[in-house]
Amino acid sequence: MNTNRSMPRRAALAATAAAAALVLAACGSNDSTNTAGATAATTTAPASMEANQHNQADVTFAQGMIPHHRQAIVMSDMVESHGASREVKELAERIKKAQKPEIDTMTGWLKAWGEKVPTGFGMGHGDDDSGMPGMMGDRDVNRLGNAKGNAFDTMFLTMMIEHHEGAIDMAKTEKEQGAYGPAKALADSIITSQTAEIAQMRTMLAG
Repeated sequence: MNTNRSMPRRAALAATAAAAALVLAACGSNDSTNTAGATAATTTAPASMEANQHNQADVTFAQGMIPHHRQAIVMSDMVESHGASREVKELAERIKKAQKPEIDTMTGWLKAWGEKVPTGFGMGHGDDDSGMPGMMGDRDVNRLGNAKGNAFDTMFLTMMIEHHEGAIDMAKTEKEQGAYGPAKALADSIITSQTAEIAQMRTMLAG
């Protein structure tokens, strides 16, 4: 505490416990250097102290995984009208449901950190076109969209395995290099869930 502030605070503390709490709360909110709390009010954003406990690897992970997840949703959306197998359709629906809340969570982190939130969903769709691991290019996505029935199912499973493998690579990098605990926990969850889905998809292809 600065010397010129310490005397009034001692006086307030001496009055009552309630007054002390009010003074201390006011001290935290009036400090011009305390700005993190203002950006952490959303349910998906980190708490004010946690917001500062991240590094560039965490930012790269979120900024890369958001369009990666969006592309998985785009590919999965095609299954309902293009696919033949009920099992493939159920898998695609499960993939979609997993991506959406994770996108919201990572968007909250980036906003709290004052970082750019990607606006697109992969190659050729937005300002975040990238060569992230496993990301499908426009030609591949168009090929998938032009396929039907069993041919679509085979192509979808093959592409989604590669897509999942890319997400796992990014998640492993986050676990090794990241500093933000929730991001590392999400990375671990992605590795576990998508490894299981890859095994399932390989079994489906073999059958």
